[in-house]
Amino acid sequence: MPISLDLKEFEPPLLEFGGPGIFTDPRDGLREGGPFDLRFGAARSERVNVGLVGCEEMVARTMEWLTRTQGHLPADAGTASYPAFPGFEAVFRSKLNVDARWTVSFSGPGSDLHKALTLSNPSQRFDAVLAAFSSGLHRLATLEIAKPDVVICCLSDEIIDKCWTVKKTFSVEEKRAAEALKKRKASDQIDLFDSLTEEQPDDLLSRDFRRALKARAMVERLPVQIATTNLVLDGSSNQGPATRAWNSSVGLYYKAGGIPWRMKLEGPETCFVGISFHHVRTRDKHLVKSSIAQAFSSQGEGFAIRGGDIEYDDSQGRNVHLTKNQAAQLGRDVLTEYRDRVGGTPLRVVLHKTSTYSDGEREGFRGALAEVPVVELVNVMTTQFRLVRFGAYPPNRGTLCTVNDAQSYLFTTGYMREFETYPGPHIPTPIQISGDQVTDLDQVARDILSLSRMNWNTANITGGTPVTLFFARRVGGIMAEYGMATDEKPPSSFRYYM
Repeated sequence: MPISLDLKEFEPPLLEFGGPGIFTDPRDGLREGGPFDLRFGAARSERVNVGLVGCEEMVARTMEWLTRTQGHLPADAGTASYPAFPGFEAVFRSKLNVDARWTVSFSGPGSDLHKALTLSNPSQRFDAVLAAFSSGLHRLATLEIAKPDVVICCLSDEIIDKCWTVKKTFSVEEKRAAEALKKRKASDQIDLFDSLTEEQPDDLLSRDFRRALKARAMVERLPVQIATTNLVLDGSSNQGPATRAWNSSVGLYYKAGGIPWRMKLEGPETCFVGISFHHVRTRDKHLVKSSIAQAFSSQGEGFAIRGGDIEYDDSQGRNVHLTKNQAAQLGRDVLTEYRDRVGGTPLRVVLHKTSTYSDGEREGFRGALAEVPVVELVNVMTTQFRLVRFGAYPPNRGTLCTVNDAQSYLFTTGYMREFETYPGPHIPTPIQISGDQVTDLDQVARDILSLSRMNWNTANITGGTPVTLFFARRVGGIMAEYGMATDEKPPSSFRYYM
């Protein structure tokens, strides 16, 4: 049976910045036009106030690094892929402001951080180090004078080695009790004491320090940036100084409240939503947390929303779905948050999901979004499909291949004409895209390519995952940690999750 292939290639996505002109590379746009929020005039701040929390040595190293980023850093490799960094103020038209009043430095063997690191029990050490940083964040958040816009948490190599991850271990008695409870649940023989036990806070079986720290910072309503020696020190295994400065400075500027750039979207005002499922394992539960990893308006607003819990069944595997009511609630929450931020209802909503939509999900989302003129449910899925072309390089980034007019594959990575190379270590893997009531698949593909350049945690343009799905696992993990710290609803601004 003959196979029909239809190939088309899209131009690199266009981005808008503060000044006139449209660019495809954020670094070019920032140099020439400045950040997008320059268009806001007097409403934007011309200072980025930065706080620092960490041990004395790492705080000093981070301050030295920030000083370096305020000056010119030459190109790392002399190619277009690694341009020079002109300096923070030259790029963002804002002054980087570091002040001693926004610095919490732990020094000496008597400090809480030093004592915490000497604990032998991994779980206790993790909690104690986290508590030390939390106290520093709380101190900055409760200043009587203006608090910093963003806080850099300076993590030493010792913290990375001793606290980066921790897994919960159980005693023999705890294992026996958990097994007995599991059997009673299976036989529906739950007594009063079991019910009381289940109401107690859950302990996560596996924890990540970065996510836990960001969750504690969210409690204080402070966006944070993580600094390690890989960022602040030069080394043969690190990226060059200019590349590190570009990436870290973009993230710092966004978390401080700025908008570095915006995707240029032809067509109606659109809200793009990525839906993911985050697995959470506790002492006696395996839940699937449904979360909107992020939702973005084409105006640049980003937010995250937590959905309902789904009791996990091993038979589900990776094929987890929301109920009709849960999908409807998420849809309503998206519209509510969108209106609060943008001031009106979008004319188009596009949902991205890495698995198929169930009948209940389709009914729930479409019912909740009935007042939106255009609603598209898009599947963005991994695939084993590969495409090889003659020559030394793989297919171009932006290539859409449709097989037998039925299946469509989009290369979000590949050969980049602007760099005249393929900046990747492996054969590029396309994504399979399909949709429910999608009127223009080409537009869906162009949207995905544009969203892959909306990661404001980096200035790199070689990534291929749309921002609607890129941070899905991180967002879910932070929300799980946030639930351990407080019963309050987590803040929605995406600045807390990046």
